[in-house]
Amino acid sequence: MTITVLPLRKEDRPRWDVLARGYKTFYNTPLPAAAYDATWQRLMTGHDVFGLGAHVDGKLVGIAHYMFHTSAWSADACYLQDLFVDDAARGHGVGRALIEHVGKIAQARGCPRYYWLTQDNNVTARTLYDKVAQYKGFIRYDYPLAP
Repeated sequence: MTITVLPLRKEDRPRWDVLARGYKTFYNTPLPAAAYDATWQRLMTGHDVFGLGAHVDGKLVGIAHYMFHTSAWSADACYLQDLFVDDAARGHGVGRALIEHVGKIAQARGCPRYYWLTQDNNVTARTLYDKVAQYKGFIRYDYPLAP
């Protein structure tokens, strides 16, 4: 299986939509169609959020969305916000290829930090994450803001 990782392209939209909706469904955070349209437009602009697609035999089977931000301790950090691989392609290196590709971009940019979050019960993803990164023990809290 040959995995090709590329920036998302206009022709990826139909498969991206399936994968993005799969991601949001997995985390029980579905959105209205307009939100997917807006996110796609931001990804295509490539100004504040970036997207990669992993292709196998010409088919988009995985996506990664990432961004850069400042922190109090460095001018630039890379955050992998979303990573999702089609069920049929899991366990074949697609997730790792996407993580490593973002890592190379972050390193080339000079970021001293590249990180992501996942739920503690996401055993499948954590099996991969434990191989490619270090768990630092942080727990995330979300403060409720008015809609």
